[in-house]
Amino acid sequence: MHGPRILVRYLEVPGEPDKYGNAWQYNSRSDRHSKVGCWGIAFDMLASSSQLREHAESGKVVLGVNHKMTDFSTGRQKRLDLVIARPESAPKATRTSFKQLAVQYGISLTEDETRGLDQLPDIPVANVGAVLVALEAKACMTAHVKSLPRLYDELNSSHLCVHGASSSALAIGYVQVNNSDSFVSSVMNNFSLADRPAITSKHRQPDDTLRVIDKVKEIPRRSKSSEVGFDGVGLSVLDFANDGGPVSIVSAPPAPQQGDSFHYDSMIVRMANEYDATFGKI
Repeated sequence: MHGPRILVRYLEVPGEPDKYGNAWQYNSRSDRHSKVGCWGIAFDMLASSSQLREHAESGKVVLGVNHKMTDFSTGRQKRLDLVIARPESAPKATRTSFKQLAVQYGISLTEDETRGLDQLPDIPVANVGAVLVALEAKACMTAHVKSLPRLYDELNSSHLCVHGASSSALAIGYVQVNNSDSFVSSVMNNFSLADRPAITSKHRQPDDTLRVIDKVKEIPRRSKSSEVGFDGVGLSVLDFANDGGPVSIVSAPPAPQQGDSFHYDSMIVRMANEYDATFGKI
């Protein structure tokens, strides 16, 4: 699986400067972490699901970026980071596709990842019809305990909206948690870091990370379309201070271990299998 390594490599390079001239690896006001996290999931699902590859090759699916879904029962709307869907109409030539998003987002791939991507069929970004897979990524990088209610509510509202729009759609939640002992928050540093030292937040690790993981495990999950919850939930534990230094993946506890249903690899395997079983006849 490539997604988590692609994400940490991407986060090591700061994004565009904010209005104070500060360039952040992670900025809570930006969606760069979520869009690249979801791109990585789509990459791994495409490599893992033979049915999704066949649908891509035959033009049966398109991508929607920041797609607005509407809960049919309540009218509630929510924008999803990335969706895989049936096309709204007959496929047309588009200027943007799954592979082109990697260039558009500035995603750096290794030689192995590039070869893997080249071997996969492409998927156009186009007008969305019926959603098959909806991806939502959320991050908890600092103020872990304070962020828990918001994190839970945003994730919970996501799967409710997806399945309110279509009970057969697969809803995937991907959570990125920071395990660093300290963090330089873009919210707390609303001034130019060229003028004065950064304000640094301190964390109680691994307790803060464990609190987030335990809360994520409370999110409803479902094993059939008549139930309520996400069809798959994955967790990646990262370690970085958001000060321009290295970003790494935490593989030892408190991160989910291989075989754990919340491990990223387990999420991909489950979702690829669910896609093959659910959408074989579209």
